Amino acid sequence: MSSLPSSVDVAIIGAGAAGLGAAHALQSSGLSVVVLEARNRLGGRAWTVQASSEVTFDVGCGWLHSADRNSFVGIAKQLGFEVNKDLPPWRDRAFGNAFPQSQRDDFMRAMEAFYERLWQAAQNGKDEPASVSLEPGNRWNPMIDAVSTYINGCELKDMSTLDWDAYEDSDLNWRVRRGYGALIAAYGAPCPVALTCEVTLIDHSGRRIRIETSRGTLTADKVIVTVPTNLIADQAIRFSPALPAKVDAAAGLPLGVDDKVTLALGDAEAFPIEGNLRGATMRTEMGTYHIRPFGQPCIEGFFGGSFARALEDAGNGAIAAQSIDEIAGFLGNDIRRKLKPLYESRWAHDPFARGSYSHALPGHAGDRAVLAAPVDGRLFFAGEATSPNFFTTAHGARDSGERAAKEVLGVLGKP
Repeated sequence: MSSLPSSVDVAIIGAGAAGLGAAHALQSSGLSVVVLEARNRLGGRAWTVQASSEVTFDVGCGWLHSADRNSFVGIAKQLGFEVNKDLPPWRDRAFGNAFPQSQRDDFMRAMEAFYERLWQAAQNGKDEPASVSLEPGNRWNPMIDAVSTYINGCELKDMSTLDWDAYEDSDLNWRVRRGYGALIAAYGAPCPVALTCEVTLIDHSGRRIRIETSRGTLTADKVIVTVPTNLIADQAIRFSPALPAKVDAAAGLPLGVDDKVTLALGDAEAFPIEGNLRGATMRTEMGTYHIRPFGQPCIEGFFGGSFARALEDAGNGAIAAQSIDEIAGFLGNDIRRKLKPLYESRWAHDPFARGSYSHALPGHAGDRAVLAAPVDGRLFFAGEATSPNFFTTAHGARDSGERAAKEVLGVLGKP
């Protein structure tokens, strides 16, 4: 762990993918740089744990989305991390009969028709709630909303139609066998990082910027802020003088909630590798399950939106308990004795995240550009929420950090 210098050319706030991307881009600039990280680890919302001797679990991001345009694919090759290109389980890898094929087909047709209407609304330039594009009375609407909670971390009523349209998805989703969080931590290993260093104030009133942290005060010429939007909106980090335009933009881009759980699976050989399990439950409050990811003896559960938030609020273990109940509802009570909770995320309760990833509220699609804009050539902003097209992703965050670093170099007249 780096000691805290009293003065640097550039201070980067946050050692998630964005902060590490910025640090890498400044590596050969000749500038003195430090990354200030509140946690005792690298990676932010990317975090891999060994949930058991047999199960590696990405507590945060797990998929290399838009893999053909994802900068972490090349980084994985450089660092010797094997990239897995197997198809994701959420396509047509159904297990059990909780969601019969005929109903799946009907659901997919309804969802594709919804996406077509949503796209059309976006072409008309309407930044309305995405829920407006639901067909009134369609039996599948609650489940279409559930899918939004997995993708966006929120229900469709809280999702901007124009923001949805701005996201670029090439439909290629790969994984890192050793964990996406492990890859990002390895990527950050050479960077100068001060851990357990929580920033509370960025005072840019003087000639140099003064940064107050839990480990003392330092000064910098330039600061790159990469923290999640909820911390800016809640003013967990304060700016002096205040930056109301940034606080408002961050509030228009709140972090939705997505949570994951992994359950040890006994007699795993009886179950398919990379299977998908969900039911035709006709409700938004539901999980989706990934059976034996990478062939591991476990089931991963995924919950989103207000349901995930409610499960977090119910306390430690509530997500695992809900998963076991729901899986037993699909596969019968005998499965209970084969399932054992290993690890669950609670991102909304993480004080340095306060959610999972950003979505623009209806009418706020333009806030991403507002949040990304530099202030006075001294304060720069990065993070997944500032990415114009790859928000919600780790590579979108990393690339935004690189962009902010280039803005710093541009102001300093460095190539």
